Amino acid sequence: MASHEKKFQTQHVLLLSFSHFIHDIYTSFLAPVLPIIIEKLSITLYQAGLLSTIMQLPALLNPFIGALADRKGLARWAIILAPSITAVPMCLIGMATHYWMLLAMFFISGISVAVYHVPAPGVIAHVSGNKKGRGMSFYMTGGEAARMAGPIIAVGVVSMGGLAGFYPMMIFALATSVMLYIKLAPLDMSSNSSPKKTSLLTTTKEIRHVLTPLAGILTARAFMHSAMGVFLPVFIEQQTGNLWLAGSALALYEAFGVAGVLSAGILSDTVGRKKILCAAVMLAPVTLFLFIITAGILKAVMLCLTGFCILSTTPVMLAIIQEQAKGSPSAANGLFMMISFITRSIAIVVVGGIADLIGLGNMYLVCAVVGLMGLPFIFKLKES
Repeated sequence: MASHEKKFQTQHVLLLSFSHFIHDIYTSFLAPVLPIIIEKLSITLYQAGLLSTIMQLPALLNPFIGALADRKGLARWAIILAPSITAVPMCLIGMATHYWMLLAMFFISGISVAVYHVPAPGVIAHVSGNKKGRGMSFYMTGGEAARMAGPIIAVGVVSMGGLAGFYPMMIFALATSVMLYIKLAPLDMSSNSSPKKTSLLTTTKEIRHVLTPLAGILTARAFMHSAMGVFLPVFIEQQTGNLWLAGSALALYEAFGVAGVLSAGILSDTVGRKKILCAAVMLAPVTLFLFIITAGILKAVMLCLTGFCILSTTPVMLAIIQEQAKGSPSAANGLFMMISFITRSIAIVVVGGIADLIGLGNMYLVCAVVGLMGLPFIFKLKES
């Protein structure tokens, strides 16, 4: 059994990564169809923004969802069912005739999103053996690729059948759940050490020595992450007056983020988690600073490098968490995801306020400085 536990189970890793891709495509439908929803239901921008908040709200329950999944052995079943449960309400948004119906649909999807993302890294770690970084890279690549493809698919569906034409799309999620059931239901997860006896408090103490420094890194990164992911199109449009170029810049940023996600975890298996994190945390603020002060081709190059560095840290941090969480991997990931959600939510508001006060260009410079503050936390991490 020991040798099997160390083996990288390629088929299972690729299937879980594919399911991450399929699952996250549906959650990426909101942004591109939001203008149509606003027009159809005559809702305000505040109400439109609340839809996204409602979907993310269940993230506050991530640790408890993880603890329940570990104690009851529900990790596999959560992953099997979640793509379908997420897809059904997201594909029926065109049928909503009232705003409260949309809120209910997005809240159901949000619960399913949490139910999927909390236990999935634990299962990935299990089937990755001693190549957890590689497994996390494949898994996160699925999610990042979905954020690139989802808006394109949504626009295509709307252009052909309108907002009401989404419902046939749920067939892909249903098929994915069937595939997951066939492959994951027989999967032996018995190598997890006594998950039913591990409490959330015990899990917190078990990973506290890595969770604290990772929380510091997440907080520093959240400012750069939010600034680029939310305000980059606005910044480019203000500079160039070209909306198409603004959208292309975000796509380019995300594309190189996928490359960073795919390579960082794999490299961390051989080079070391701490070294890869240190390189990414050190380079991201520098490339962001150069992106702001340069122009032309050099600016595009810096944009690519910024996306590569900022987004590459997630699989490495997930691997660190899973290596330390021996008793309750889902609960440990839930704690990590809850901290990530809180820091990102606060950072978006703060970054927007800074941009209002001193302008978008200066806001990016401030975020670069804040990003460097993550470096001291790197040195508090211990090598696995």
